[in-house]
Amino acid sequence: QAQVQESGGGLVQAGGSLRLSCAASGITFSLYTMAWYRQAPGNRRQLVAQITSDGTTNYADSVKGRFAMSRDNSKGTVYLQMNSLKPEDTAVYYCRAAIVGSAYWGQGTQVTVSS
Repeated sequence: QAQVQESGGGLVQAGGSLRLSCAASGITFSLYTMAWYRQAPGNRRQLVAQITSDGTTNYADSVKGRFAMSRDNSKGTVYLQMNSLKPEDTAVYYCRAAIVGSAYWGQGTQVTVSS
């Protein structure tokens, strides 16, 4: 049974930093593309960052230069380092593990950035 679990959300002031973690189990982690999405109230879920099985990353334009995604295959975990946070980064952040034919989502973690 595949499981994806996010952690690390919280309340931070604008300009501050947070690091989100996402642990996946029940899958061959190293083969999966991992991604972070976020959804603010009233908005659709949007891709924030993605890392492929070979470590290639890509980012939404709105977070480029501020966020960095990494993976540790030995721990089955990905991270999202978020710096220079802005109030518009406030959202529920979701982790997704995907491979051709399968995708698994976590329950999300709330990130709130106060101005």
